[in-house]
Amino acid sequence: MTAAERIRLLADVEAFCQEIRPIEELCYAEHQFNDQVVPLARKHNILGMLTPVELGGRGSDAVTYLRSLARIGREGTGVRTFFSGHISIGSYPILTWGSAEQKSRYLPAAARGEKVMAFGLTEPDAGSNPLEMTTTWERKEDKFILNGVKYLISNGGIADVVIVFGYPKEVPAGKPRRVSAFILETKQPGFLAENLTAKMGMPSANTAMFEMRDAEVPLNNMLGEEGDGFRVAMGTLVAGRLSVAAGCLGVIEDCLAEVIEYSKERQQHGKPIAKHQLVQEHIAHIEMDRVISDAIVMKAAEAKDASTSAPGDKELARQADLLAAQAKLFASNAAWDAADRAVQVFGGRGWSTLYRPGRHLVDTRVCRIYEGTDEILRLKIAAAVLGKEFEAFK
Repeated sequence: MTAAERIRLLADVEAFCQEIRPIEELCYAEHQFNDQVVPLARKHNILGMLTPVELGGRGSDAVTYLRSLARIGREGTGVRTFFSGHISIGSYPILTWGSAEQKSRYLPAAARGEKVMAFGLTEPDAGSNPLEMTTTWERKEDKFILNGVKYLISNGGIADVVIVFGYPKEVPAGKPRRVSAFILETKQPGFLAENLTAKMGMPSANTAMFEMRDAEVPLNNMLGEEGDGFRVAMGTLVAGRLSVAAGCLGVIEDCLAEVIEYSKERQQHGKPIAKHQLVQEHIAHIEMDRVISDAIVMKAAEAKDASTSAPGDKELARQADLLAAQAKLFASNAAWDAADRAVQVFGGRGWSTLYRPGRHLVDTRVCRIYEGTDEILRLKIAAAVLGKEFEAFK
C-alpha cells in the first residue's frame, strides 16, 4: 500500500465517521439497530479494507487498517464491532485460508457490501474453550450438513455469510476428532437466527444467536482442509483481537476529546472544572491510557504486518500472536478506565447514555470478554513468559 493510498483510505474513513455520527447518536438513543452503517461504508468504499485491490478491496496493511478502526471506534464500539465482524473475523479467514475460487466468490461481494460477513465460533456452552463446541457436520452426497447453535455472534442476524466450525458427526476408528471450518450461506431454510437485544450495551449493533438445522454447505465451501478448523479459528482470533484493541484506542481518544471540551466549559466553584486538580488527575490518566494503548496497538500492528510478509516464519507468527493478546488485554482495560474517568468528570451528566462517556462505559465492557477474556489472555501472556511447559491449559 502506497503512502497516497493510505492517506486516501484514512480520508474515506474520516468521511464515513463524520456521516455516521448523527445517525448513530439517534439510533443509540432509540435503542434501534443502525441500518445505515453498511450503506455509508459502501458509499465510502471501506468494507474491503484488508481485501487485495485485485479482488475489489483497498489492500490495506495492518497498521493503516488498525488506524482506521481506531477512528471508527471513536464513533462507538457497536459501529466498530460491525467492521470487526465483517472484515477482521469474517472476510479475513477466507482471505488467509480460502481457495482462489472461494476468494473470488466471496471477497469482492463483501468489499462491495453485497454480502455481510460474520464469524460463528462461540456456543452457549463453548466460550473460552471452543473445543467444547457441540456443532457437528456430516457429508451427504454432494454437500455437508451442519447442525448446532452458535451464540453471541456479531452481525449474526444480518450476515449473508458466516464462517462456522464443527466436529464430524462420526469419526472412523483410529482417526482423531478434529474441528473443521466452513463457509455457510445464511439464506436457506436450515439457518434460523434470533437477534439478542437484552444487552448491556451496543444497542445499535447486531448481535444474534443462530441455529443450523440440517444447514447445507457445498463441498467446495470447506475452509482449508478437513480438521483445519481450530487452526483457522485461532489464527482468525489474532486478527480479531487486534481489531478490538484498535477500537478501544479510538474509545480512549474520544473520551479524552470529550473531557477536554466539557471540563473547559463546565463551571463549578467559580471556575472551569478543568482548573480543579482532581479533575486534571482524571484527564492525565486518560491521556496515559491513550499514549500507552497507541504504542502497544501500533507495535502489534507492525508485528502482524511482518508476520504476513513472511508467512512461513513461525517466530514472527508467535510474536504477532503474543502482541495481539497483549494489545487487546491492555487497550480494553484502558478503554474501560478512560470511560469510567470520563463519566466521573461529566458528573451527573456522565450517568446518562445521552452523553458519549456513558455510552462508551457500557459498550466497552464487552471488549474485556469477546475475542478472548481478560483471564484467558493473561494466561496466554504468562505462558509466553514462563514457557510452554507451564501452560495452564494444554
